[in-house]
Amino acid sequence: MNIVCIGSGYVGSVTGAAFATLGHRTMVLDIDVNKVALINSGKSPIYEPGLDELISAYVGNTLFATNSYDVIREADVVFIGVGTPSKPDGTADLKYIKLAAQDIGKHLNPDKFTVIVNKSTVPVGTADLVATIIEEHSKLQLNTHFAVVSNPEFLREGFALEDVFFPDRIVIGVDNERARKIMHLLYQGILNAQNYDKKSANFYFDYKLDAKRPQYFETDIKSAEMIKYASNAFLAVKISYINEMARLCEVLGANIMDVSTGMGLDSRIGNKFLQVSSGWSGSCFPKDTAELLATSRKYGCELGVVEATVESNLKMHSYVVDKIKRKLQSLNGKTIGILGLTFKPNTDDARNTQASVIIRELVEVGARVKVHDPQGMEMFRKLNSELDITYCDEPLQAARQTDAIVLLTHWDEYTGLKWHELHHVVRTPYILDTRNFLNHRYLREIGFDCEGLGISSSKTSDRGNTIVAV
Repeated sequence: MNIVCIGSGYVGSVTGAAFATLGHRTMVLDIDVNKVALINSGKSPIYEPGLDELISAYVGNTLFATNSYDVIREADVVFIGVGTPSKPDGTADLKYIKLAAQDIGKHLNPDKFTVIVNKSTVPVGTADLVATIIEEHSKLQLNTHFAVVSNPEFLREGFALEDVFFPDRIVIGVDNERARKIMHLLYQGILNAQNYDKKSANFYFDYKLDAKRPQYFETDIKSAEMIKYASNAFLAVKISYINEMARLCEVLGANIMDVSTGMGLDSRIGNKFLQVSSGWSGSCFPKDTAELLATSRKYGCELGVVEATVESNLKMHSYVVDKIKRKLQSLNGKTIGILGLTFKPNTDDARNTQASVIIRELVEVGARVKVHDPQGMEMFRKLNSELDITYCDEPLQAARQTDAIVLLTHWDEYTGLKWHELHHVVRTPYILDTRNFLNHRYLREIGFDCEGLGISSSKTSDRGNTIVAV
């Protein structure tokens, strides 16, 4: 098939590369000529492990990029993967969706049947909006010349290639039989991916020989649109819950790492998203929970659990700052070294991160802040230009003459640091590990005062729990 992916961000780049890998002639369409040039030169416009290699392997063969909407005329399927940022009131800003729909309508081929797919995370009812706009600008008829489908993305940044080729589920919201058949045919390559051998697939990441066949789930369009929001809100609830348990464990002297492990052994609960942190953040959870809450209020159907989750998450950000205050007392004139600016490792995404909230609180009480991140400093600096902080090329620089080192993002690079060298350059050997990621036992042995979240100061963490089979 001829595929067009509008937008070259996380959704468009990854989706385009995947379908090109599976043999479809795929065009990534973006108005940013610099991103187009990057893709056509074999490079990814975003940081995502393995994506550079995948793009370079297929660009010029089955993968191309352009800034011209003329390619819509030959497309069988058009994916809309543009951004839907939050407005000040929490609702999703659909201006990029609307612009894409307008341009699709202007270039739609009346002699073809084209499937338009909403891949972006959009509010319930957006498919109807897109269909109306396309009809207005194309003068063509819905379900005769084109159909609109909802196919929400479930990509985890840092694991996007694994998720696109080996997803848990593929959700299709469709009410047109012709579109339904086209979408099912399009996804056959991924549904049958476990039958590919390593050589023929040419995948540039760890091949999952034990990968289960994805669940292919068809439903109505509005339910498909709702599934993405409901899923992300539930995961946010799970994270906020374990973070609240961490705060209680500290007071009672329990160990949250053992508690979360014990909880995760229950198959009804599972161990995913039970890792303690300074709070959830990033480009999805804050935006999606805000939209869900705004929609619920608009229609008089309050979501008390989700609202409490958002409030609890903000408290977790402040809780981290409060721990530093309790340890150092006045922060006025103190220097804090921050390790990690992205909301998770293996991404350069620094949008709406916990680091931005925590650093801002530290600066407001008079602290000097030095920061390091392996990939996210450039984006963080652009998004938080008003923050008067020092960006460091090396972790050692961020640690020099600090009164506290705070780990916010659990990059593997930080476990491999020469911590004994950092111990020699700090002013006060205090570490707050908000991910319970480092080897606290070792750090204490070399002289650091190290603590995590949800672990009593009388206990140590060496990043592991032991499950004994009897």
